[in-house]
Amino acid sequence: MIAPELSAEIRRLGLVEGWRRGTIARHLGVHHSTVTRALAAAGGPASGAERVRRRPSRLDPYVPWLREQLTLYPSLPANQLHDMATRRGYAGGPDHFRHRLAELGLRPRRAPEAFFELRTLPGEQGQVDWAHFGVREVPGGRRTLWAFVMVLSFSRQLFARFVYDARLPSFLAGHVEAFAAFGGVPRRLLYDNLKSAVLERVGTSGIRYHPRLLELADYYGYEPRPVAPRRGNEKGRVERAIRYLRGAFWPLRAHLDLGALNREADRWCREIAARRPWPQDRRRTVEQAYRQERRLLAPLPAEPFPCHETVAVAVRRTPYVAFDANRYSVPHDRIARTLTVADLAEVRILDRHELIARHRRSWDKGRVIEDPAHLAALRHAKHKARLHRDQHRLLRAVPGAEKLLAALGQRQHHLATAVTRLLRLLDEHGRDELQTAVAEALDAGSPHPDTVRLVLDRRRHRRGRPPAIPVTLPDDPRVRELVVVPHPLAGYDLGDHADPDDPDDPE
Repeated sequence: MIAPELSAEIRRLGLVEGWRRGTIARHLGVHHSTVTRALAAAGGPASGAERVRRRPSRLDPYVPWLREQLTLYPSLPANQLHDMATRRGYAGGPDHFRHRLAELGLRPRRAPEAFFELRTLPGEQGQVDWAHFGVREVPGGRRTLWAFVMVLSFSRQLFARFVYDARLPSFLAGHVEAFAAFGGVPRRLLYDNLKSAVLERVGTSGIRYHPRLLELADYYGYEPRPVAPRRGNEKGRVERAIRYLRGAFWPLRAHLDLGALNREADRWCREIAARRPWPQDRRRTVEQAYRQERRLLAPLPAEPFPCHETVAVAVRRTPYVAFDANRYSVPHDRIARTLTVADLAEVRILDRHELIARHRRSWDKGRVIEDPAHLAALRHAKHKARLHRDQHRLLRAVPGAEKLLAALGQRQHHLATAVTRLLRLLDEHGRDELQTAVAEALDAGSPHPDTVRLVLDRRRHRRGRPPAIPVTLPDDPRVRELVVVPHPLAGYDLGDHADPDDPDDPE
């Protein structure tokens, strides 16, 4: 809207003083389109005077032809018209062409369309849409914040729920929570052309709904109805509700985390938004109209609709499944197979129809969520496997050790420790010596690794061999790969061969 005094000044400078539009715009600090509108509002003489002062253009010979084309094809784009004019000899550039075409006003203006005021009966209709609230930083990455919004068309009662994705499970869960908040279900819900609602549209009547949405509608007994393309007036109530949410709720709560944001949204919808004036009768509030409408909503079923999504995931050699940028643990005996993940408020992992794991849903990225019981079972299985491998190695080398281990088991000794000590003796003394020592320990009635070690030490002492001293080297390659060159020690043994002329000799 141009102020009256500004419009008067523009007309004075343009019509009386004869200034060009660009000069007027620079002098008054306004856009050139503002100057054009102010001069056009003065009537025919003003626009005629402007046309007289307009400089000649290369497009002028093509004006009758352009008017004819735009009369036949009103929506023909400017770039196509420029191509057609170029083939007919026009030598100007596309930018100048578009500017002059808009300046001449040759394109017929579409007549404004009038609409009936839409009124609905209580409990008859609701409207649904998504609202985008930017991108948020989460540990490990970023997530897009969305708000699922549903409004009852009669009372304007509002429901909003913030989520980190706009996928189908969140879309269905928004319906279920909104119906629970309203205490009933409207008979019809209007949707924009969302992929969660409409998979395909052919013409004006051929509509293919999402099968899960049809299941939800059948479960709650309402009719899904998408609005016509580019007909935003048909669901203007939810659009206005989203604008109201952005302006009145969001600015002071944008810093809250997801849980606190939804708690505040629930309180705000029930208390603050419900107290605003009802548009059809501003003497009443939305809450009062909602009380009238709630009695006419369809009743809720006994159980809420299951909204979870199932996704097939492959488990590799490690007992984890990857889902939505995070990893969740599973029992170690379910690796190398395909499992099913069902998610909503929690992540449930199934092997066919058996529930094998459940975790809290994480909205971070790159997190590893583990069940301590899964890790404990894996450690126990690894320990048992190691004991089994060690026993197999020992018995393969020394078959007689089986009787010794059986005797230890009857006496409730710790077999893992005994196997480890016997394997160490096997590495130090060899298979034959250990076999002999085990047999002597069994014959002596003392089946124990300490007895076996004493027998081995006694046999070594009889042969006059020194005791073996184990040397344990660190894992540092600088130590393990170190090469020590022996040095002759003859020069250090002076004895009787000392040089009498050596001044350093103590004698």
